[in-house]
Amino acid sequence: MFQQTLKITFVTFLFCLVLSFTSNQSAKIKDEVANPEGNKFNNLIIKKIVGSENTEFLDKSFERFREQNLLKGLAVAIVKDEKLIFAKGYGYSDVEANVQAAPEQLFRIASVSKLVTAIAVMKLVESGKIKLDSKVFGKYGILNNEKYLPIKDNRLENITVRNLLNHSGGWTQKYGDIAFLPKIVSEQTGDPLPINIGSYLKFVTSRRLHFEPGSSSAYSNLGYMILGEVIAIVSKTTYEKFVKDNVLKPAHIFDMQLGGSFENEKLLQEVRYYQPEDAELVEAYDGSGRMVPKVYGSTNMTLLGSAGGWIASPVDLMKLLVVIDGDNRVKDILSKQSIDEMTRVDDNGLDPLGWRSTNENGEWWRTGTLPGSSALMKRDPSGISWVMITNTSNYKGPHLAIEMDRVMSGALRKISKWPDYNLFDFFPR
Repeated sequence: MFQQTLKITFVTFLFCLVLSFTSNQSAKIKDEVANPEGNKFNNLIIKKIVGSENTEFLDKSFERFREQNLLKGLAVAIVKDEKLIFAKGYGYSDVEANVQAAPEQLFRIASVSKLVTAIAVMKLVESGKIKLDSKVFGKYGILNNEKYLPIKDNRLENITVRNLLNHSGGWTQKYGDIAFLPKIVSEQTGDPLPINIGSYLKFVTSRRLHFEPGSSSAYSNLGYMILGEVIAIVSKTTYEKFVKDNVLKPAHIFDMQLGGSFENEKLLQEVRYYQPEDAELVEAYDGSGRMVPKVYGSTNMTLLGSAGGWIASPVDLMKLLVVIDGDNRVKDILSKQSIDEMTRVDDNGLDPLGWRSTNENGEWWRTGTLPGSSALMKRDPSGISWVMITNTSNYKGPHLAIEMDRVMSGALRKISKWPDYNLFDFFPR
């Protein structure tokens, strides 16, 4: 009996010793990962764990892409079968401070924010608080405040939540994207700059639509800005809080938040944004008359919010994708019905919900572009998902995402053997 007890005690001791060593190592790695200076994640994790042959090939591909497009910094994350198998930064997140880019740093994700908003809407649908066919405007709509009830175009009362999600609300960008023209909204409503979402709602209710809601899709940042207000009213909290509590926390994402507009609002873990050196200054959105770089002050990021205001790391975005991809090796935060609804290829050619595009083969992708940032997130039916984000504008604008897809697709085709580890272990779920 004594010998058996001694044996159990010894085994327990060994187990605790191993556990302690592993915990200490993990803690040490996490401490180094959390330190942005010197980019410890790149140096410690990637070079020691990722297979060197694959790493070197990917490094060359992504670094070449960065240099060819004059990007200051670039970060990439790749998931295979729900496991994070690659995450790395290239170039600099802050040239002036000599800080290397890293995959745990926060970038403006621009219109990838629309996917976040669509997920939030589907959470409200699943809880029974809203329907995709709920009306948005008018006496019986969600936004039925008296100040929004004088409606010039009765077709506005036909707009549903679904129409906002799939860009079929009835607005086009024929005369420019109104989301980035606050002075026009200010002049039309009489509201002083900086304006808020209430000014935009006054503006749209006093104008005629460009087409019948639901008849076709025309990309609309305005529609997604309105969705942010819909979510706030239905949930009886702020848009950002609802997303954090009901989308991000269940996905074990804790650093994502709505970003700031000006350089002095940059967060500690956020990258610095860059534009071409010959880019001209523009007038600040706030009505101050200041002339500012387009990357810092041309856009009211808080107002853009639900359409393009989130900042996130590539690792954050991969955490989000694995809980909405229909693969339950990591439990999804949405039902299969909701995921199918978001990614369904519409018979009438209307856009999917939140995603930029989906196809019958099971490829889903979401792009995002703002001054100083470009992002592409993609899910492939092969089990591979990935994201690429940069902190630099160039004159290719949204077309840079096409090149991101080309370079990533070419690189992935060269990988014949995938590693079996999971780097999410260093960013615990």
